[in-house]
Amino acid sequence: MSPTSPPRGHRGVSRARRMALTDELLARLDDPAEVRLELEDEIIRLNLVVATQEARRYERRGIDPDDLRQVACLALVKAVRRFDPALATDFLGYVVPCIRGELRRWFRDAGWVVRPPRSIQELQARVASVGAELTQELGRSPRPSDIAARLGVPTARVEEAVSAHAGYSVDSLDAVHDDSERPLADSLVLHEAGFAQVEARTVVAPLVRRLGTREQRIVELRYLHGATQGEIGAEIGVTQTQVSRLMTGINRQLGAELGAGDEDSSGLSPAV
Repeated sequence: MSPTSPPRGHRGVSRARRMALTDELLARLDDPAEVRLELEDEIIRLNLVVATQEARRYERRGIDPDDLRQVACLALVKAVRRFDPALATDFLGYVVPCIRGELRRWFRDAGWVVRPPRSIQELQARVASVGAELTQELGRSPRPSDIAARLGVPTARVEEAVSAHAGYSVDSLDAVHDDSERPLADSLVLHEAGFAQVEARTVVAPLVRRLGTREQRIVELRYLHGATQGEIGAEIGVTQTQVSRLMTGINRQLGAELGAGDEDSSGLSPAV
């Protein structure tokens, strides 16, 4: 390595100095007296800051920042290995698009929890890029109509792409979502007592159909209409005491057939 080669690490090197050193190293790539792989490694170390800066552009979108930096650095390595000074004179003009392309592909392939159509994924990346450019040009956050005009697409498509950003990540059901300190899952559950009754009736209904006509009528009056034993007796022409004995027998039979060994209503409760 020549005396003019930059020190390893390159911390605190200004952008102008970094570009000058990079150009010097690139000029030596075709020198047969140099070891190309060592020069490429030095170029990579010198421009790691470029990869880091590009990775930061995509943070806070649901992907781990360390993963983003790793993808960006790998893209930098591949770009430097492929770079040919004879074909391209603008090093950053070649490397930066390569890094951004790898980051966008990473988002497209690994960043979606809820995956929208491919066309929306690709438009979302373009919207993010153009949005950053327009923010600088306009001095404010661009409206969807501004972005749509720049991209030449309908505003509705831009709005759809922006809303697709939520597909990058989802909230954990265990996360606390308000001041009540309750997990999010608790707010999604509706405790409805009627559900248990529906389930019980679904299980018991085939067994009830095996009862006699009078017993079926007793079950209907008691558990569907909430009739009292006296009202049931008046309906079927027996005393309240007889209704009580009949109901005990019905419950015992249903409990035995359900295998519950229970002498209650086997999960049924009077209608209210």
